[in-house]
Amino acid sequence: MPMTKSLLLLSAGFVALAGCSKETNMGRAFYAEAGSEIETSDFGNATMNNTLVQTGQKSYAIDLTRRFAADVPNTVNFAFDSSQLDGEAHAALRQQAHWIRQFPEVRFRVYGHTDLVGSNAYNKALGLRRAQAVVAYLSSQGISRSRLEAVASFGKTQPLVFVQAPERRNRRTVTEVSGFVEKHPTILNGKYAQVIWREYVRSAEPVHSQAQVTEGAAAAGSGS
Repeated sequence: MPMTKSLLLLSAGFVALAGCSKETNMGRAFYAEAGSEIETSDFGNATMNNTLVQTGQKSYAIDLTRRFAADVPNTVNFAFDSSQLDGEAHAALRQQAHWIRQFPEVRFRVYGHTDLVGSNAYNKALGLRRAQAVVAYLSSQGISRSRLEAVASFGKTQPLVFVQAPERRNRRTVTEVSGFVEKHPTILNGKYAQVIWREYVRSAEPVHSQAQVTEGAAAAGSGS
C-alpha cells in the first residue's frame, strides 16, 4: 500500500512538470519570431553562403573543388618516369570531363606531381608533361582550352607518401577549380548560388527514356 501511494505521488509530480514545460514552451512560441518553432540549425545557410562568397569572405573555388573531388576522381596516376595516360586514367578523365561540361562558367587548373626519385628540375618538367597530357585529353572530350589554360607542376615537392623509392600514389595529377570564366554571360554579381544549384534543379526533372519517346510517337502515328 505505501508503495502504491508513492507511485501515485511520483506520477503526479511528472504530470506537474510536464504541464510547466508545456506552458513554458507555449510562452516561448508566443514571444518568439514567426516560424521559430520550425527553424533548424541550417536555416538560412544558402543565403549566408552566397553573401560570404560575394563579399570575398568565402572562396567559391575551394567549395567547388571539394564538390568536384567528391563527385568524380580528381586524381590520375602514372607509370614510373612516364606521362602516358593508361586506361584507368582515361576512365577518370572522362568522368572529370562530364562534370566540367555541366559548369561552363568554371575554369580548372591541373597540377602535376612526381615521386621523390630524380632531380628537382627533371621532376618539375615531368610533372608539367603529365599536367599537359591531362589537359590534352580533357580538350579531346570537348572542354575548351580556354578553361584549362593554367597547368602547373609541383614536381616532387608535395608527395602524398614520403618515401625515396618509386611510389605510384605520388606520380599523379590533380584537377582543381581555379575560378570563373571572365565575362561569361551567366556570371553576374549575386548569381553564384544560381550557378551552383542549376544542375541540382536540372537533376530533379523527369527523364523520358527512348522507349517512352518511341511509344509516344507510335501512338500518335496510329491515331485516327
